[in-house]
Amino acid sequence: MSDSPDKRNEWRAIFYVQARIAILFVPVVASLLIVAALAGNERKSVPSVLDPTVTGSVR
Repeated sequence: MSDSPDKRNEWRAIFYVQARIAILFVPVVASLLIVAALAGNERKSVPSVLDPTVTGSVR
């Protein structure tokens, strides 16, 4: 691999383009992680016998 200034400028330009694309995706990934954390893990492998939406009418 040669150390010519043209090659270095090419690699630098490629790196800058990749960095700009990565910067665009960071907020998207961060917001998805925040939404997943706020949603919580409410899935149950076995459904409950009592429906939590029913208040006091059925006991």
